[in-house]
Amino acid sequence: MTGIKELAYVVYQVSDLMDWEHFGVTLLGMQFGHKTPNGFSLRTDQKAYRWLIEQGPADDLVATGFEVDSDAELDLIVARLQSAGREVTVADADLIRARRVERLVSTTDPMGNRVELITGFADADTAFESRALLGGFVTGAGGAGHEVLTTPGVTRETYLEFYVDLLGMQISDTIVEKIAPGVYADLIFLHCNPRHHTVALGDVPVPRSIHHFMVEVSDIRDVGRAWDRCLAAHQPIEMTLGMHTNDRMFSFYVSSPSGFAVEFGWGGLLIDDPAAWQIGHFDMRDSWGHESPTRVAESLHAGTMKGAH
Repeated sequence: MTGIKELAYVVYQVSDLMDWEHFGVTLLGMQFGHKTPNGFSLRTDQKAYRWLIEQGPADDLVATGFEVDSDAELDLIVARLQSAGREVTVADADLIRARRVERLVSTTDPMGNRVELITGFADADTAFESRALLGGFVTGAGGAGHEVLTTPGVTRETYLEFYVDLLGMQISDTIVEKIAPGVYADLIFLHCNPRHHTVALGDVPVPRSIHHFMVEVSDIRDVGRAWDRCLAAHQPIEMTLGMHTNDRMFSFYVSSPSGFAVEFGWGGLLIDDPAAWQIGHFDMRDSWGHESPTRVAESLHAGTMKGAH
């Protein structure tokens, strides 16, 4: 089925632009792209940008841009959306110019998140260069990375109808894990290219529309170096180094200045043959690590006290 080919960019509304520039460039190793009327952009590859950072009170995701291969395929997706009763808005020339695309239409997913469907996402005029990374970010056919969206009060059937039936994504696998008495993390993972998942959705107890965005690097050493930079800067860590059961990403999670997390990882699983892919079902998110810093600190403190005796 015709569908989106990648997650091209994200737009965040943030309350502190200065903190975000330091976070993105100095700690994560992105490249400052260009100034905008109310913020700036961040680059992770040859594209004009991958993240747009805009001044505002939300401290949350405000739009996700998904690229489509051609105008003809975009027309087919628009027709499906309209047939399903979804409102579709054609962007004006100013927004098309600001997003650096050839064509843009927007709609909303069942949770109310703005979704921008685009063609012709522009490259930058200069090569990507990071002052912090030994390697580079893994994008290419896999797009900018992946995002995990929260689904408060929306049934799985409803949001899968949007992302699978209308946008053309495919299911990778599911994870249902008990994280506290009576509390479960119930997630489903969707792909649209070789990256194991581009979007994951589920009932996650956080107050924002996004739980985290994942960026992947090509050199494992850059995970350790980013970890060290975040620790040295006292940037809050949400989960320590670890590896997921499903996509086998070696990563850690750091809190952004807006409160949602960024997963910084290496070595994610690829789906080379979608037709042969078998949907998996897991009851644990992690094969090892990804502990809460509080739990690690308590364990280290207990070990120190035991050693003192």
